[in-house]
Amino acid sequence: MDNLSEKIAVLLGAEAVKLTYFASGDLSSLYRVDAGDGRDLIAKGGPAPLAEADMLQRIKAAGAPAPPVIAVSEEVMIIGFVEGHSGFSGADADLGTVLRALHSAHGHSYGFDRDYAFGKVTIPNTPASSWIAFWRENRLLNNLPFVETDIAKRLENLAGRLNEIIPDQPPASLIHGDLWSGNVMSENGRITALIDPASYYGDAEVDLAMLNLFGRLSPAFFENYRPIADGFRARQAVYSLWPALVHLRLFGSGYRGMVEGFLDRTGS
Repeated sequence: MDNLSEKIAVLLGAEAVKLTYFASGDLSSLYRVDAGDGRDLIAKGGPAPLAEADMLQRIKAAGAPAPPVIAVSEEVMIIGFVEGHSGFSGADADLGTVLRALHSAHGHSYGFDRDYAFGKVTIPNTPASSWIAFWRENRLLNNLPFVETDIAKRLENLAGRLNEIIPDQPPASLIHGDLWSGNVMSENGRITALIDPASYYGDAEVDLAMLNLFGRLSPAFFENYRPIADGFRARQAVYSLWPALVHLRLFGSGYRGMVEGFLDRTGS
């Protein structure tokens, strides 16, 4: 803790800081930072603070709420404290507005300028000019060495049929990349921040599929988002398969049924 305090003090240009434990996630711990200047700050470690800071800044530049990045190094990121609670209950309509803004920011290709990771699971983001090629190589076939043979064969089958289900040239929207309810903060019917991103550029429906993974988006969300093309349920199964595979690789066979369920829905 003392070593971390010293590093944060240097980042902030403070003589000393006081850290108080705030919360823990799957990959990092958060601390409230008292630098003696009245600012309400949070320090977060994790495997790639520089990458996360860049993602938060891109989200904010798109017009979506995100914690302000105050300072960052290769070891720690300092962000401004954001009011609100985890989840978006009662704020579905505003979430639709927020994601409409986020997904209106576009890149020149699919993917990102760096890979990322969920713990031990690498998230390859090699840029591609074809969305189908990107998804096939970076979200399906990359999992083959890490899953059982029967699942691997079904993934290969789906990879060969993607052109039947997902578009090849959707807008390359900036997406959050890990948008479950725990990574949304809200208060009084408003979204106050999107946090813990794993961003890249791709089909915006990836974020919608993730939000539907453990719940269901309400009509109020879609009224404020934008029209959804026919065939969303089939595309949702393809896109939801990726986080299900990540959970299977991180946490084991308890998520096999989820993976199989999405494969069943794709007909693979």
